[in-house]
Amino acid sequence: MTQSPWQPISPPKPPRPAKAPLTRERIVDAAMRLLVDHGYDAVSMRKVAQELGTGQASLYAHVANKSELDQLLVNRAAEQMEFPAEPDPERWQEQLKDCMREMLRVMRANPGVARAAIGQVPLGEQALLSTEKFLAILKAGNLPDQAAAWAVDLIPLYVTAVSFEETVQSASAWTPADLEGYVGRMRSYFEGLPADRFPLTLALAGALTSGSGGDERFEFGISVITAGLASLAEKP
Repeated sequence: MTQSPWQPISPPKPPRPAKAPLTRERIVDAAMRLLVDHGYDAVSMRKVAQELGTGQASLYAHVANKSELDQLLVNRAAEQMEFPAEPDPERWQEQLKDCMREMLRVMRANPGVARAAIGQVPLGEQALLSTEKFLAILKAGNLPDQAAAWAVDLIPLYVTAVSFEETVQSASAWTPADLEGYVGRMRSYFEGLPADRFPLTLALAGALTSGSGGDERFEFGISVITAGLASLAEKP
């Protein structure tokens, strides 16, 4: 039927904008937003699909499962790492420390990525390139092959553990005053332990609960790791 003459003419509806095609990059983008904004536990295939306005099943054409998504998140974070242009045999220990600091910086910038990294061997291209850079520095320090191979497992394990602990602590929403109070109570607890059973814990109560914060303790850790590796270097 033709439209009645007294019926208002409706303007034509604008065409709906075409949806951007679903890609692996867009999936990782959405997962990283969830990871940074809400933490690791907020990242699931279902929630990523909701973030993208699509069905969960459509994700599986690009990402096999949550384990692969974790690998992709770790690889995305690894893209942000900066390494020295060339390993320097004269400065390899300082370069190694700088790279560990850089790894922690990237993990702090992407809270939750440490949890994605724990318990798996990162196999993405960028993550493997990061491993290659660490190996180059270790070999510049004349470390034996086996020591270098184990070191590139030990180093990320330490940095990831530090970052993961920081993520857990930040989730508690403690203020600096809360933390100071907790440390004070812990010191008092150590100082009240029986001297006959815990003589060293009691004597070192102050040292055990001191330190200006995570950075100072982290620096101690990377110094210990670097010095230990240096002791294994082969003589030229």
